Amino acid sequence: QVQFVESGGGLVQPGGSLRLSCAYSGFILDYYAIGWFRQVPGKEREGVTCISSSGSSTYYADSVKGRFTISRDNAKKTVYLQMNSLKPEDTAVYYCATPVGSSCPKRAHEYAYWGQGTQVTVSS
Repeated sequence: QVQFVESGGGLVQPGGSLRLSCAYSGFILDYYAIGWFRQVPGKEREGVTCISSSGSSTYYADSVKGRFTISRDNAKKTVYLQMNSLKPEDTAVYYCATPVGSSCPKRAHEYAYWGQGTQVTVSS
């Protein structure tokens, strides 16, 4: 059984920081890539970042490069998303997901398991 639980979302002012956590269960996820997506009402789910199973390869959307950092701790079965210099346009529900593979595809439909999401609101 694969499960994800996201946490760490909240309200932050523009320019501020948040760290999201994605705790996963199911030992096999240690061997899978895990990604973060975000979605706002009325729009498609957008790929934000992804980290390979080993942690040696990462992908970032252009909109977050230089501001967001993904990392993983397989011993704690947790993937983190450090978000700095947050902008109002980063406001969304953030989801973690796995493609059931070791590398990072960019499209949401290639991801098989999803968490419930955590709300991030960037506003003054």
